[in-house]
Amino acid sequence: MTRLIYTGGLLTTVASLALAAPSIDDWTQRSIYQVLTDRFARPHNSPDAPCDPTRYCGGTWAGIIDQLDYIQDLGFTAISISPVVENIAETTSAGEAWHGHWPQDLYALNAHFGTAEELRALADELHRREMYLMVEVTLNNMAQAVAEEDASTIDYSRLHPFNEEGYYHPYCNMSDTTTTTSQTCWLADGPVALPDLRTEDARVSTTLQTWIQGLVSNYSVDGLRIAATDHMDPAFLSDFTRAAGVFTLGEVDSVDATTMCQYDEAVSGLLNYAVYKPITLAFAPGGDMPGLVNSLQTVIEKCENYTHLATFAENHDVPRFASIQNDTALAQNALAFTLLTDGIPLVYQSQETHPNTPNSPHWLQPPNPTLATLTKTLNHLRHHALLQDPGYPTNHSETLYLDGSTYITRKGTEGMQIVSAFSNRGDTTATATTTNNNNSSGESISSSSSSSSNYQVNVTRMYHPGTEVMEMLGCERHVSATGGVISVDFVAGAPKVFYPVKYLNGSGLCGF
Repeated sequence: MTRLIYTGGLLTTVASLALAAPSIDDWTQRSIYQVLTDRFARPHNSPDAPCDPTRYCGGTWAGIIDQLDYIQDLGFTAISISPVVENIAETTSAGEAWHGHWPQDLYALNAHFGTAEELRALADELHRREMYLMVEVTLNNMAQAVAEEDASTIDYSRLHPFNEEGYYHPYCNMSDTTTTTSQTCWLADGPVALPDLRTEDARVSTTLQTWIQGLVSNYSVDGLRIAATDHMDPAFLSDFTRAAGVFTLGEVDSVDATTMCQYDEAVSGLLNYAVYKPITLAFAPGGDMPGLVNSLQTVIEKCENYTHLATFAENHDVPRFASIQNDTALAQNALAFTLLTDGIPLVYQSQETHPNTPNSPHWLQPPNPTLATLTKTLNHLRHHALLQDPGYPTNHSETLYLDGSTYITRKGTEGMQIVSAFSNRGDTTATATTTNNNNSSGESISSSSSSSSNYQVNVTRMYHPGTEVMEMLGCERHVSATGGVISVDFVAGAPKVFYPVKYLNGSGLCGF
């Protein structure tokens, strides 16, 4: 067990760190790769043997360091790791605490993941590469294994630093969905009980603020992912974010934009759960593409700043995309949308390999060259566009074309924009003759029948007439015609992405 040690100079150190910490705007330019420490990478020379998915599998912070070349080559500029504090040690009927969400001692590190020196080494190596470190934190509750589902058996003296019953809300079951209940009742009562902290209590709030200042300072943390954000008081979260002095990404697991966005002033940014479900519904055969666009617009209207939200199609709490749609073309589109839409892209470990099991170890996943190449290309393209166009992060995407199976959008300053074309037809083998149709705006297009994954869409206003552009996933050159039209030729349902050739110099993409 490694304990965190604080010195009398803590406040000065934290104040200095806060001045140097990456800003919210800095984070909007990042692309985050989320890893579950235990399931991502074992230390060098460890066996790649299978493991019991309910128990620790051996991934460590040192193992992550060994894989940073891989993550950086994919184009990611930040990583988010599991909670780092000591969890319960027991093996329960619900398994072990390999995920890090059953905290027992906030002032000790989880020895399964490594030592304090190894966590610092991870932060140092990330910073040497000009990458950021985000650490997930559990603030809503502590945890204890119980013999029966009986909250009265909790031994509060074993929990640190909140070692008295008075620090916690009295037990109640999370059966009601009211705001009051969600912020006071326990998320679980067994076999691992999760005593719910009184985060609205000044003693609890102050202690957590002091603790996070030490964690951020000691391990050079650049950002925090806050689990179960909607189970805590927004005023507490706002004070906690100020005390931490770094970017905080809140987790509000709600498809309702109004519910999610009521927390956008309490934290720096939010995981965009209101758009997650529409992504899975849109990128499916016959899926609801207009529903996705409507959801995007709703969140833009409800949240103070949409560009501070993190877009995702997978994480450790939701099904793998491949378990919903086992079609590589659909996975390409969902991944491309995640990387190129407004907000901060967040990709879950192994998503680029298209696994269909939720939390199986990364080291056992076979490669998917198509998805890995797409991830690398689009991450690097986004990074290059940010260098060329300072307004790229805050420039909202504009819909150019939308129908039931196709969504074409442009993002960026006029003349420098990325145009992204998404399809939900999947990798079908049907072919059809070309017909004329109109989109919802009445603009003329040409396309194949809706059963074919090989089809063409011609859309106006993509670029100024005569602009030479590159289709980035196939490195094919095009020139926009009268009205800014470029033919988008979908092949096997894969997405298409365009960027002006004149701005590609120095990108390292398509021979430039």
